[in-house]
Amino acid sequence: MITLVYGGSGSGKSAFAEDLVCKTDFPNRYYLATMRSFDEETKNRIARHRSLREGKNFITIECPTDIVNTIIERDSIVLLECMSNLVANEMFSGKEAKSFYQCADKIVEDVIALSKKTASLVIVSNNIFEDGISYDEGTKEYMRALGLINKRLAELSDEVYEVVVGIGIKI
Repeated sequence: MITLVYGGSGSGKSAFAEDLVCKTDFPNRYYLATMRSFDEETKNRIARHRSLREGKNFITIECPTDIVNTIIERDSIVLLECMSNLVANEMFSGKEAKSFYQCADKIVEDVIALSKKTASLVIVSNNIFEDGISYDEGTKEYMRALGLINKRLAELSDEVYEVVVGIGIKI
């Protein structure tokens, strides 16, 4: 089963997704953390997310790229947090940025393979498309990739939630 949890920055999507996972009876709860720590701000965000997960019995795996290579137990639930970081890491990890099609194809294939390795997969993704700002071409390519991935994941998912002000709305 695949569940997509989608929302804007600060919408409460991460807490909502964690609650979904914590309400299940799976013996193993994996948290695939995709954020890379580049500076003090990201270190603080990672520390904040770790503290919010305390006591929730997550097995945290740092996985900034290649999620398909994650070793997990079949009778488990996996929370993939979050797609926007994974897209940036995959797209810009080489000497040259991948095209948005290459990036989207790889990530969606990896998600499908990962979903076959576990009983349930919950994916957190971002809505970054409503700020009305004009961006440089590299950022637009990233946004195209994330948009295409979100669309494909929504099509693959058994459940899709949009989170607004902490409230998950099933779509």
